[in-house]
Amino acid sequence: MIFCFKSGTIYPLEYCKQGQALYRIAEQRLSKLVNQGGGRPLAESRIGLEKESLRVSREGSLAQTSHPAALGSPLTHPYITTDYSEALAEFITPPCTDIPTALNFLRDTQQFVYSVLDATPDRELLWATSMPCVVAGETSIPIAQYGDSNAGIMKTVYRRGLGHRYGRVMQVIAGVHFNYSFSDSFWSLYQDLEQQPGDAQTFISAQYFGLIRNLQRFGWLVPYLFGASPAVCKSFLGSQPTLLDSFDEHTYFQPFATSLRMGDIGYQNNKEAEMGVKANYDSMEAYVASLMKATETPYPEFEKLGVVVDGRYEQLNANILQIENEYYSTIRPKQIVDPFEKPSHALLRRGVQYVELRSVDVNAYDPSGISERQLRFLEAFLVFCLLHESPPIGEQERRDIDYNELSAAHRGRDPHLLLNRNGKKVYLKNWAAEIIEAMTGVCELLDGEHEDKLYSNSLGVQAEKIKDPDRTPSARMLAEMREQGEGFFHFALRMSQQHQACFQRQASDPARKREFVQQAEQSWVRQHELEATREESFTAYLQRYFAQSV
Repeated sequence: MIFCFKSGTIYPLEYCKQGQALYRIAEQRLSKLVNQGGGRPLAESRIGLEKESLRVSREGSLAQTSHPAALGSPLTHPYITTDYSEALAEFITPPCTDIPTALNFLRDTQQFVYSVLDATPDRELLWATSMPCVVAGETSIPIAQYGDSNAGIMKTVYRRGLGHRYGRVMQVIAGVHFNYSFSDSFWSLYQDLEQQPGDAQTFISAQYFGLIRNLQRFGWLVPYLFGASPAVCKSFLGSQPTLLDSFDEHTYFQPFATSLRMGDIGYQNNKEAEMGVKANYDSMEAYVASLMKATETPYPEFEKLGVVVDGRYEQLNANILQIENEYYSTIRPKQIVDPFEKPSHALLRRGVQYVELRSVDVNAYDPSGISERQLRFLEAFLVFCLLHESPPIGEQERRDIDYNELSAAHRGRDPHLLLNRNGKKVYLKNWAAEIIEAMTGVCELLDGEHEDKLYSNSLGVQAEKIKDPDRTPSARMLAEMREQGEGFFHFALRMSQQHQACFQRQASDPARKREFVQQAEQSWVRQHELEATREESFTAYLQRYFAQSV
């Protein structure tokens, strides 16, 4: 047999040839971009971050207190809000011109939050990991409250419905979302290079959906590289049966797991086949139609729950999905939504504006929850997914995508793990090495003339994780837990305390703090205005919302 040397590893020659053919179109598109100076328009891309973080007591149990009023109204504050629970804070950056700016805003936001928490008697912590701990059952998880306006009531009822449908515990898993949009100048150049005349926004939306399909094909790589939830408190599962192993008296784990958050114990639409809801990513129109159908089709099991029970709304409706956002996905096409506008209508009217990558665990080793090195890789990964050929996803490939994602989440570091690709089995480590090598040119393009080569350096770090799975954060966590003789709870609590101390040591920016204080005050004014101008019942409001047409 003839062999080839690739990415520091010896492979059969036929395997190397196959890998080169798979990425040829991406390489051709990259060459065109390089020749036309495409690096400059790429540098104009916009980056945004959303980080979820549980508030916990100093002992590590889920906070039972309300979202602190000094942080502002979670209904109307643009940067500090709540997700499912009163205890699940969410920090949002505006679209930023570069990665450091986005990270600095996220850091400053959390520093302000800690300044508020430190001034309260409870002096709560922000939990440093994705998976919660010390969960005393469903009733210990307070659903987020948004006031008495119709918009606020709708948000709370939607969350109440999620709790009935999937359980409250599943809703308090935290993550980091990476929002990314290419610039208008890039799209103009890329459309010319692709020789596809016609409406610019139609082209842009189609290209974003091609990116999304490829992110799903290759998305198992994200939990492998950045998964940071290989273990979970036994309290998370309560008395449910599980195939997870016992790490100690209070911790479940899987030896080769990377991200249990992205596995089948996390929040998923687990009855997709039974309900007939599976998003169609062939095009924007197909995607919108599939989700709109799910929001309009009753589901018997949810009908049994009731919508209005004893005079209180328990869910928005009894359909397969209450609203489009209920559908779980690792990446979403997004458009800024106007007041009272459905997300699906926003997409149909104005097309895709950006994508939201949702499969990133909270990084327990970084106080901000995500690092610059991670973001450099993720940006390059999205660019690569755009350039790679992206045909529609058939039924068999959809099953392969789901299998690969779950396998990487539960067994990603198993050196013998095989994934499904094009009707064949391929080792995860081999496929991952292929992708890393194929991304080299993208990173060089993003690095441009900068001497620091941040994108290429990040790619090199990820390549080392593929060669040595012990370098992944999931492996590091389990190794550290063993060395310290601690379970997941004590590891997470220790990291949370370290992060708190880190934010307390940092010098705050007085101007940024004044900005957050003003935003908090203004957000309460906006919420009260919404409540004061309420002119219709919630039932009428809800009927009008769902009766909208494009």
